[in-house]
Amino acid sequence: MFEIDFQSIDEGEWFPFQDSHFDQKASEWIFDDPTGDAKVRVRRMQPFLQERLSKREKVAEHVLNPKTRSMERITYQKELTSEQIRKENDDLWDYVITGLEAFKNKATGEVLECTRENKLKLITLPAFDRFVGRCLRILEGSEEQVEKNL
Repeated sequence: MFEIDFQSIDEGEWFPFQDSHFDQKASEWIFDDPTGDAKVRVRRMQPFLQERLSKREKVAEHVLNPKTRSMERITYQKELTSEQIRKENDDLWDYVITGLEAFKNKATGEVLECTRENKLKLITLPAFDRFVGRCLRILEGSEEQVEKNL
C-alpha cells in the first residue's frame, strides 16, 4: 500500500542547492553538481497566484465599441501601486520557499533559519534566484522537457 501525506505536498519538494556559472561557448547558465548539505524546499507558485488574483479588486466601466457604435461593459483588475507590487512579490517568495537547511551567514557564521527576512535576502542573490527558478521549472515539468529535447 502506498501512503500519501497530503500535508507535505503543500510544503513543497527539497532540492540540493546548486551554484551556477555562465558558459560563454554555450551561452547558457550551467548548474554545478550539488556540494555540501545545503537544501531548499520549494513549492509551486500557482496556488498563491490564483488566490491573489481571485481576491484582487476589479474595475468595471463602459467603453464605446467603434465597430458596433454601442457601449460595452469591460472589467479588468485594478492596477497595484509600486508598494503593493513589491509586497506581493515578497509574499510570493515567502510562499514559494518553504524550507532552508545548512545555509550559513559567511560574515557571522550563524545558520540561517527559514524566516521571511532570510528568504527575501537570499532571493536577491543572483545565484540563489537562478536556482529557485530552476526548481520551479522542474516542479512544472518544463526543465525535464528541455533536457529530453537536447
